Amino acid sequence: MLSNYTDIAGKEAIEEIRQTGERLSGKKIVHINSTKIGGGVAEILQRLIPLLRDVGVDAEWKTIEGKNDFFKITKKIHNALHGINVPITQEMLESYIHTNKENANQLDLDDADFVIVHDPQPAALINYFPNRKGKWIWRCHIDLSTPDPKIWEFLKTHVSKYDAAVFHIEQFTKRDLPIKQFVIPPSIDPLSEKNRDLTNAEIESVLKSFDIDTEKPIISQIGRFDSLKDPQGVLKMHQHLRNHKFFSEIYHLLKNGLKTDVMQSRKTEIDCQLILAGGLPDDDPEGLQVCKDLQEKIGKNRDAHILCKPHFSDFEINALQRASKIILQKSWKEGFGLTVSEALWKSKPVIGGNTGGIPLQIINGKTGFLVNSVEEAAQKTKYLLKNPQKAEEMGKNGKEHVRQNFIITKQVMNHLILYLKLETIPAKIV
Repeated sequence: MLSNYTDIAGKEAIEEIRQTGERLSGKKIVHINSTKIGGGVAEILQRLIPLLRDVGVDAEWKTIEGKNDFFKITKKIHNALHGINVPITQEMLESYIHTNKENANQLDLDDADFVIVHDPQPAALINYFPNRKGKWIWRCHIDLSTPDPKIWEFLKTHVSKYDAAVFHIEQFTKRDLPIKQFVIPPSIDPLSEKNRDLTNAEIESVLKSFDIDTEKPIISQIGRFDSLKDPQGVLKMHQHLRNHKFFSEIYHLLKNGLKTDVMQSRKTEIDCQLILAGGLPDDDPEGLQVCKDLQEKIGKNRDAHILCKPHFSDFEINALQRASKIILQKSWKEGFGLTVSEALWKSKPVIGGNTGGIPLQIINGKTGFLVNSVEEAAQKTKYLLKNPQKAEEMGKNGKEHVRQNFIITKQVMNHLILYLKLETIPAKIV
């Protein structure tokens, strides 16, 4: 219920959302994506749809279906749109179109007032609804700032038929897209199982279940296992941090003639363990291999934990984030990175890649640090571990930043305003 968020968003904001919702009462709104489980899009829709219904909108959520080959193709398309050089054949693109056509035959969308299609996987659906009465919106959750030109041209032929497109940040909008474009950042739900307050006992129970040392400081990166999120870089950062710590401390202590027992205490002053954890969304076939590669690399290192589960529990993720001293999102390509807002909401400083929507969440030096290399990430991590008061200050700043900008009530309001604006725009014809 929307009223549950009054203490977080404020009474005036809740009343304004309800008044805006009344103007769209009874409107049929259908959101479509590629999976019900795993990934940021599914997570947003799980929380958004009930709140839209609560303000009087007839909101619905549908997903498309596809064989494993289809999702392998769409993952390649995803990577190409991020600017990665991957081989995509004409046969693959034709298979993508065919699967969209098959799904269109199973969907009843002509009577919807608004249809919001999320990301590339179902983008071609619009070709098969010539009799649609409502407005169709393509909602993009990925970084389109430097796409592969060929694949963007292919996708643009479909997206151009929509009435509007929505992007996370201004830098992702496309000048060559001949439709109305909007910027709406995504959001987290502070009352969800992933973000609600936890007791110390709940947190410790999760750590013990994964055999994680409850005494040693934890740094973590938690989210989908994707090479673009640079989990390998995070692992290197942890190794770099530990090696740098060891050799620099040894040199310092030997130089000053300190005893072995003192050396040992100094050595562990910034000792820490790393957690890389996340689930495996149904529409991302590469995740399992990324996870396996990481597990191979850590070997017998007991200070590095790779936690990979098909459908990772939100409660466990919540506990792991709250147990962490510092949270990373060291992506080198990112649509938005809601894991950053999740971490900030838990009053944790975040070290993130200077890309995509991450700089919108990390105010450099205030809510965390933006970095461009493994070495820089290690340096900032070491600084925060050695300066816990600064880390705590950043965490407090971060929570307030998320409260003001990236919570679900803000998302609901932005959606309602989007629908109202589109009511005044003539529908496009296929």
